[in-house]
Amino acid sequence: MAAWCARWLPASADASASPTTVAVAYSAGADSTALLLAAQQRWPGRVQALHVHHGLQAAADGFEALAVSFCELHGIGLQVRRVQAAHAPRQSPEDAARDVRYTTLADMAQQAGASAVLLGQHADDQAETLLLALSRGAGLPGLAAMPDRFQRHGVVFGRPLLGLPSRALRDWLETAGHAFVDDPTNTDLRYTRNRIRAILMPAWETCFPGFRPLLARSAGHAAQAQVLLDDLALIDLAQTGMPPAIQGLQLLSRERQANALRHWLRCSAGVAASAAQLDELLDQIADCRTRGHRIRIKVASGFVTREGGRLAFARLTGTSPI
Repeated sequence: MAAWCARWLPASADASASPTTVAVAYSAGADSTALLLAAQQRWPGRVQALHVHHGLQAAADGFEALAVSFCELHGIGLQVRRVQAAHAPRQSPEDAARDVRYTTLADMAQQAGASAVLLGQHADDQAETLLLALSRGAGLPGLAAMPDRFQRHGVVFGRPLLGLPSRALRDWLETAGHAFVDDPTNTDLRYTRNRIRAILMPAWETCFPGFRPLLARSAGHAAQAQVLLDDLALIDLAQTGMPPAIQGLQLLSRERQANALRHWLRCSAGVAASAAQLDELLDQIADCRTRGHRIRIKVASGFVTREGGRLAFARLTGTSPI
């Protein structure tokens, strides 16, 4: 198990003489417990467990208590941070909790001097993510599912266990007699991901035994294709400028315009247009042939507007266009 962790970190961080701390996001659930123990085996004395108490359910106090006792038993350093992860209007509880968790984990890792934060998502999580993306009609970024490495809030995050099924992790823990908790919300079928886990995944396993690595392969293909589209977007945006000039966009095919606009909105404003919003924007760009042509299209938390000969993104909060 420890070898899966070692394969993730770069050689510089894995050097035995390096004092670098390796942080593990530790919820006290089975997946993060297996990851924490594997990391401790690979880098003894250099692992810091990071536990985020979300304050969303009564059972969270028990999760924290087990995290404290488990880390004391195994001689692993532990940071605990209590947060409030209540969701805003029209924001899903899952999205709100995830945003707060990543922000908090990044801050805790920086305080610990960690070079990376390891996350316990596994092959089942990857398959669920892809099925969820398919159910929502996602594009390539969604179909690429979860990357094994990414950066957020100035911290590198890694998922070294994406190639391992959940059952393998639980079997390892149960055989060794290690304690972990089961989050009661994981069986709440009001959440889409839980319905996928409880109903759809068993059906796929019945029809297509061993389907998880195949879905992971499809996600990998989508991720590779998205890298190429991002490279093409950078080439096109280098010609149109940032923010993009309308006349420059009009020289591109509609498909390349769409690709460039998605990249611009994602990288400059952190938002994504729906298919309908993007189609409307492309129609407006095609019709924009006079100085007086006005563009103002709702996209995510703001509007894409025309500012002279270029597009701009203005947030609803009244901040300046991007």
